[in-house]
Amino acid sequence: MTTVSPSVDSTITPRTGVRRVAVASCIGTTIEFYDFFIYGTAAALVFPTVFFPALGSTAGTVASFATFAVAFIARPVGAMLFGHYGDRIGRKKTLVSTLLLMGISTLLIGLLPGAETIGVAAPIILVLLRFGQGFAVGGEWAGATLLTAEYAPPGKRGLYAMFPQLGPAIAFVLSSSTFILTGAIFGDTNEAFLDWGWRVPFVFSIVLVGIGLYMRLAIEETPVFRAQQASDDTSAPRTLPFLDAWRFQTKEILLSAGALATLFALFYMGTAFLTSYGTKTLGFSRPFVLAVGIVAAVVFGAAIVVSALYSDRIGRRRVIMISCVLAVVWALVLFPLLDTGSSAAFVVGMCVTLAIFGMAYGPCGALLPEMFPARYRYTGAGLGYNLAGVLGGAIPPLIAAPLASSFGSFAIGLMLAVLGIVSFVCTKALVETKDRAI
Repeated sequence: MTTVSPSVDSTITPRTGVRRVAVASCIGTTIEFYDFFIYGTAAALVFPTVFFPALGSTAGTVASFATFAVAFIARPVGAMLFGHYGDRIGRKKTLVSTLLLMGISTLLIGLLPGAETIGVAAPIILVLLRFGQGFAVGGEWAGATLLTAEYAPPGKRGLYAMFPQLGPAIAFVLSSSTFILTGAIFGDTNEAFLDWGWRVPFVFSIVLVGIGLYMRLAIEETPVFRAQQASDDTSAPRTLPFLDAWRFQTKEILLSAGALATLFALFYMGTAFLTSYGTKTLGFSRPFVLAVGIVAAVVFGAAIVVSALYSDRIGRRRVIMISCVLAVVWALVLFPLLDTGSSAAFVVGMCVTLAIFGMAYGPCGALLPEMFPARYRYTGAGLGYNLAGVLGGAIPPLIAAPLASSFGSFAIGLMLAVLGIVSFVCTKALVETKDRAI
């Protein structure tokens, strides 16, 4: 049975303005996803050579994307742990922890010697650090969206919850730009780039983490969380947020995971896989593919803004359902279009893929927080979102390359179409939440 949190008429007036919270959340998710994206770009461009040289080109690419998928498996674990503390000690403190973990993991990847230096230990350590990245992102997303959703005025929750959703679009621009810059300095095939030039974006991320920490430490805890804490009966036995979320809203967690699975599949296809496909299969230059990624990221950001605004008018559920229908159709068109070998087709392919992803991504920043009561909202929203990451973000990277080599690239489109149908059915089964008090 669905439990709906009572509307909290808090007398606690925050000194932190909602716009400042929105900006801080956007900057925080930008930094976290920058770290996440540079790994995906490096997995497509250099990790097969640096960490899996003995496997050859195809097997090395598969192994590289397997490490990419590890993060999506780690995300639900991070959602449970950070969700627990986010629901117990607060959104702000937990988000500081996720940012630090992401920053340290990313810095260490940038400093990690390759397989030629330390042998098999290199890919093992890489997997552990990638797990740390996924662990951090698992706790990041729910906290950042809760921060804005719980500050947002009534009727504008989609608008303000949009700001942390813009982080991945901005981060994709930054990650592609840094790889273009380092590639231009060291050369696309230069040994210096493969040796240490690719490491520059990873090491540089620690500067961005410092900026993000400053912004997050400057804001206050949300009034909704503080009101919830003030109203708690301290004499009553406290249950684990994870157990409460799973006990009372298993259906909502599983349905939201299914509803957003296509979102993650398109995210992976439009970023890491198409970067690899464009350079290795279609033969486009690395700077061209990365430049197309920047253009597509701008389209992605615009789609997030439009869909989030419309979700305040026509509902979160309806907007996501439209994106699912488009995803099914587009999945069947995408690879025949790309395989024409046209550079214009590649531009269209990346832009439309990320635009459809953005259509679903904009509303979900408000949808998931609205589905759960305050006492386990961080945990419930994080679980639904990150289980979707396993379905759509972990499985496609592992099977896309083998599917393409065995049955042709159209098989990848069929896989995406099936996921789109699953997401449509799950979204249709959800209840509209845009007018719900949180």
